[in-house]
Amino acid sequence: MSTPPPRVKPGVSADAEAAGRRDAVREAERRWWRRTPRVLWRPREVFTALAEDDEDDVVARQEPILAIVLLAGIGGILLTPAWGTLFDDSSVDWLVLAVVTFVGGLFYGAFGYLLLGIAVWLGARGAGATEPARQARHVLAFSVVPLALSPLVTVPVALVAYGSDFFRSGGADDGAGRAVVVGLGLAFVAWSAGLLALGLRTTYRLPWRGVVGALALSAVLVAAFAVLPSAL
Repeated sequence: MSTPPPRVKPGVSADAEAAGRRDAVREAERRWWRRTPRVLWRPREVFTALAEDDEDDVVARQEPILAIVLLAGIGGILLTPAWGTLFDDSSVDWLVLAVVTFVGGLFYGAFGYLLLGIAVWLGARGAGATEPARQARHVLAFSVVPLALSPLVTVPVALVAYGSDFFRSGGADDGAGRAVVVGLGLAFVAWSAGLLALGLRTTYRLPWRGVVGALALSAVLVAAFAVLPSAL
């Protein structure tokens, strides 16, 4: 008579299952870190992968998305008028400038991620999409990778060409430096907008007229949020 196999304790089985899931999530995280830069040259591949709704895959995207949102927030805040006047306050030095840029970018990115994510989701819903809001936020996050990388261009241009005058009003650059840097930054914004359109087309499988409608509705919602404080 053969000996029956030993019984596996429920706790051991649960631990083994949890360890296997952690390994699967870590492997998925590595895949998403590798995918993130590919959105610049193989965007359809990335946006197709975003259609996956497996919970482990969704969790694996969180770290790349956090990094993208932070860097995109910094890229966005560098284009605001306030950033070009920080040295008007004599108490602000280069260290304070770096800290203000980082912290401001963190809040700017988080607010933009939530607000624009809701706007994109509502726009997609208006165009007939049924996917959850979380997916819209993820499409938005990977769409703004160009904006997240824009400081690699805008900051060197500002520092090398205009130095500290770029950060104070009435500096030697006479406003021309700010126009050049903002123009460069807006080129990255336009690139991100194009990726967002492709993401809606690929992940949500919307027709192009639906993509245009979703972006238009998103723009209307963002504009409404922007003017609401002044109307109250």
